Amino acid sequence: MKTTTGDQTIPASQALFTRAEQVLPGGVNSPVRAYRAVGGTPRFITRAQGSRVWDADGNELVDYVGAWGPMILGHRPPAVIAAIERQLASGLAFGAPTALEVDMAETITRLVPSIEMVRLVSSGTEATMAAIRLARAVTGRARIIKFEGCYHGHGDSFLVKAGSGAATFGTPDSPGVTPSTARDTLTARFNDAGSVRELFASHPAEVAAVIVEPVVGNMGVVAPAWGFLQDLRDLCTADGALLIFDEVMTGFRLARGGAQEKYGVTPDLTTLGKIIGGGLAVGAFGGRADVMNPYDPRDGKGRINHGGTFNANPLTMAGGIATMEQLTPEAYARLDALGDRLRDGVRRLLRKKGYAGQITGTGSLFWLHHTKKKLSDYRSARPEDPKTPARAFLGLVNGGVLLSQRGLGACSLAMTDADVDRFVETLGRVLY
Repeated sequence: MKTTTGDQTIPASQALFTRAEQVLPGGVNSPVRAYRAVGGTPRFITRAQGSRVWDADGNELVDYVGAWGPMILGHRPPAVIAAIERQLASGLAFGAPTALEVDMAETITRLVPSIEMVRLVSSGTEATMAAIRLARAVTGRARIIKFEGCYHGHGDSFLVKAGSGAATFGTPDSPGVTPSTARDTLTARFNDAGSVRELFASHPAEVAAVIVEPVVGNMGVVAPAWGFLQDLRDLCTADGALLIFDEVMTGFRLARGGAQEKYGVTPDLTTLGKIIGGGLAVGAFGGRADVMNPYDPRDGKGRINHGGTFNANPLTMAGGIATMEQLTPEAYARLDALGDRLRDGVRRLLRKKGYAGQITGTGSLFWLHHTKKKLSDYRSARPEDPKTPARAFLGLVNGGVLLSQRGLGACSLAMTDADVDRFVETLGRVLY
């Protein structure tokens, strides 16, 4: 609904953003929702259905953001809505155990073989913070190794400056993170097992865990090189550190067992989120029973404090279980086919246009890059001209296709071949 001020008509999203700036820092509740990198006004979404969303001005967009991952079935899938409505009739939250959380835990442990026991939380950030605390408690060590460009939420231990070097201590990348906290975070280069080996050698018996996105969504959907994840497994085993796979994005997205099923490498701990909530706020972390035991409060065994009123919220559990029930082998075959069709179409388009770009991805995930450099890590995946992704994003969204501002996208089961072809066709009109 547009607002009229004097002789000027203001678009509804712009009017909403003006209001938001008065009461929300920057006008948003997450930096990825701001349009700082691309210019203009954020689109305020009012409703969604299937593969589409509509903004406050009535514009219809094919949605390749999918709430940053969880909408793998598309928006408002009937089975998920029905499950949530059934639970809604019984209550919103109890702060007490329910059968649904047992069902969810059994589902996760059945589908992800590395997880024997699991704890449910309310966000991916909570899951990664809890997993790191657990690793430190189990090993009695303080340091962790993460990778440049991998995003594990906004926990203090993870907010270290990308590019700080494989053999150096991290430095704070956000005000409010103390130098002492950042010093316990060591950074390595993704797809460079040698950089990890150097850190273990420089800090013997000091590293509690290596945490990694097995396919790095945050820096460009960069896949692991052959043998890289197994090298991490071997290095952690040899040193006595735990290996943590952050599968908040890839869990139940790439396969029913996540990226660890796809690549055949078993971590000690796994963090999950997004899809297991069916569109509601959720997170989880789990692993071997002996590693998870410090969270057991019975008989004084539980040494780690962990709680949360909304952990395993029944509405979230209902939506998540209903979502996961739809993710059959046939569903993954369809998702893979959609992703392949989109990537193949974009590659043909880029060759035809002679455009200096490429598309990466696996399964239903993809990333549109504006460089021809070989992509293997955070440094190589950075755009040569930051203005180019902004132009592409604005051209796509103005053409009715919603992609993330940096180039990340995901297909959903609600999409058709025509939706994918529209992405390619719209991109063709944008490139110049």
